[in-house]
Amino acid sequence: MQETQITHVNSCRSFIQEQEPLHTKNWFGTGGNACYYAQPTSTDEFKQALCLAQTVQLPVFVLGEGANCLISDTGFNGMIIRPQLCSIEAKELSKTTAHVTAGAGVSMAQLIEYCLAHNYVGLEEFSGIPGTVGGSVYINLHYFSFLIEQFLVRATTIDAITGEINIVTTDWFQFRYDYSKLHAKKQFLLDATFVLARASDAETIYARGRAHEIVRHRSARYPTKSTCGSFFRNFHEDEVTVISNGRKMIYAAYYLDKVNVKGTLQVGDAIVSYQHANMIVNMGCATSTDIISVARQMQERVYQQFGVLLQPECQLIGFDEYPLHTHDTL
Repeated sequence: MQETQITHVNSCRSFIQEQEPLHTKNWFGTGGNACYYAQPTSTDEFKQALCLAQTVQLPVFVLGEGANCLISDTGFNGMIIRPQLCSIEAKELSKTTAHVTAGAGVSMAQLIEYCLAHNYVGLEEFSGIPGTVGGSVYINLHYFSFLIEQFLVRATTIDAITGEINIVTTDWFQFRYDYSKLHAKKQFLLDATFVLARASDAETIYARGRAHEIVRHRSARYPTKSTCGSFFRNFHEDEVTVISNGRKMIYAAYYLDKVNVKGTLQVGDAIVSYQHANMIVNMGCATSTDIISVARQMQERVYQQFGVLLQPECQLIGFDEYPLHTHDTL
């Protein structure tokens, strides 16, 4: 390690580690080490981590609960930042509405529970979906007709290069399905503020019951551990031609169901879930290489039968080359 690197790491030693294992920090349970790993508990520590990354010219990836990512078996040759900004504050605006601000490191489960405990409703629609506030805003968390952008009113971001703090509104994020402006990795989320309805005790009891029902429904339909959730995103309408009931069939799982991968396609301990054709599960000792091999075969089967190429929803971290198929490799 160069002397400059040693100096900067030593100055941040209390919260930055070197060669930190990542397989314990994501839902797949795979992946190598991070060259540097930081868990900032304050904005100042977040700035220090970004400063170190800039000084030694390292790429940065901000990791939440690791529920929507696959990390290379060789790890990540850069700085992994896992925010531990975990404050939650509420401000009541009227008899019917309130703003709730949560740090990027707050889990959605913690935020939903806080809201229900204080009679604020709306976010329970995302019950049972793993992830942090930071990750949820990053990907524009969605479940059926609900999107996190529908509740977000403003957020605090930090510039990846300068460390400048900015307050931005919903429009700044340029939200789309599975996308926000945060994907450019020029700004990282520090906190987010959501507008929620103030509810009566009876309305909150109903919302809590709905939350439990959503969790029960998800547990029956989807694997709940050792997976990234949906591995491939749904198609855009202009990418497909198959029509069912008068509508473009955009759902990746529809095509995967047709090519018989559910519960059968397997490489090592990586297997397509028997519950859902678009979810890969680590049965215990799978590697990221095994998971990629399964995903590539899923792409191949769908492409051979339907002529469309599945694209990942899962975030691919630390791969020297893009590991999945492209149109040039099929």
